[in-house]
Amino acid sequence: MRELCADRSLGLRSACPSADLERRITWVHSSELSDPTPYLDGGELLLTTGLGPAADPDGYVARLAAHGLAGLGFGTGLGHDDLLPAVTAACARAGLPLVEVPERTPFLALSRAVSEARAAERYAEVVRTDEAQRALTAAALGDDRESGPGRVLDRLAERLDAWSLISDADERVRYAAPRPSSRRAAALAGEIARVREHAGPSSVTVAAGGGQVVLQPVRMVGPSVLVVGRDRQFSPVDRQVIGSAVSVLTLAHARSAAAGRAEHRVRTAVLRALAVLPGSGAEQVLADTWGPLPDGDLVAVALGGRPATGRFDVLLDTLERASAGFHAELDGRVAVIVGADAVPPLLTVASRVRDVRAGISDPAPVTGLARALREAGRALDAAERLDRRTVRFADLAARGLSALVLPEDAEAFAESVLAPLVRHDAERRGDLVGSLREWLAHHGQWDPAATRLGVHRHTLRARIEKAGALLDRDLDSPGVRAELWFALHAGR
Repeated sequence: MRELCADRSLGLRSACPSADLERRITWVHSSELSDPTPYLDGGELLLTTGLGPAADPDGYVARLAAHGLAGLGFGTGLGHDDLLPAVTAACARAGLPLVEVPERTPFLALSRAVSEARAAERYAEVVRTDEAQRALTAAALGDDRESGPGRVLDRLAERLDAWSLISDADERVRYAAPRPSSRRAAALAGEIARVREHAGPSSVTVAAGGGQVVLQPVRMVGPSVLVVGRDRQFSPVDRQVIGSAVSVLTLAHARSAAAGRAEHRVRTAVLRALAVLPGSGAEQVLADTWGPLPDGDLVAVALGGRPATGRFDVLLDTLERASAGFHAELDGRVAVIVGADAVPPLLTVASRVRDVRAGISDPAPVTGLARALREAGRALDAAERLDRRTVRFADLAARGLSALVLPEDAEAFAESVLAPLVRHDAERRGDLVGSLREWLAHHGQWDPAATRLGVHRHTLRARIEKAGALLDRDLDSPGVRAELWFALHAGR
């Protein structure tokens, strides 16, 4: 309304200074009906040349105001030489903008002016949206090292005069613009979690003081959420720009993820070569590409633990961002090679990702890296089995061989090895299993074992010979005795 009144070529005069001239005009409509509201949507500038003699100005204006019209244009010089005082007073009471349209200004001129303004506005919106999309795309996919999600958020915040952040699958703020905006995530934690869990394409808008906050899911490292807010409401064009940012962020992540997968394959190949072929040149390739390994003994740390969807990518990304040692995917897990003093900081970094378990090897020289990787893997197996965040291989070694074997594997081994003895004892009511256990416990000495069992030494000898025959094994062999001892204890 204000811009229309400011157009001097139309000669309009605002007759109700107290009314809100910031109202947006959706269209211009003319009518001489006493109640044109059934034919109006709201937001129109209604033009009329006057009211009939039986009209009720207060009722007429009240109906227009209640229907949400942008204003009333009263044409003078035809039915009335001047504005009707009753209409002016009614508009003032209702807060409805009232403008006098002189006789020299045809109603068509107002329709044309509003139509042209609307067209110019729409064109400006298209240009603005296109410029924003170009800026966001350049920020995401540029050739310089600064391109990426962080710069996209910078450009988005600049374009919308807003703040923005990205919360990742672990509820951490990965990027924020301006940077202090990361503190806003705590107050929006509930809304962010709901959008992340819904995992649909739709956005959510929440009121924040006198402004708005828009939350929209975005596929980056795991299910993430883009959050954009400011102290006033977002227009439809603003929302288009936010939608463009989501698309650009997804595209940028897809490109970086493809490059990342290629790098991960190279990392894995280098680590395998380093472990299997020490001195093959793999260590030099690693040093030239990612920096040298620490001096002195190395520690292998295996990270895993049945993470949720996307958690593996989050873990790799977290290690990369923290520069937490040389890491590579290996046999469905993440292996990290660090110096002994870097293990605590590495575990702190890994703990940022939920549900991650760690297995830690004993220190080893670079030539013993293959052994260190095996130790870390076994320690991780134990961490997952025992539901512990961290297990060191040294702790497993102190607990004996059984700590290194999965219980189900140990039980299966025991059942397979001892099956002939168990079957014999069940069918003939014998005690070959118990006799073998007691004999091995006494290091193959007949007399103390027989005394413990309460049988004659010749009876025990006969049982052990029978057990050896059924097992088809040489019970004098130390290796066979060790296997049987393990089986007897694993099967308990």
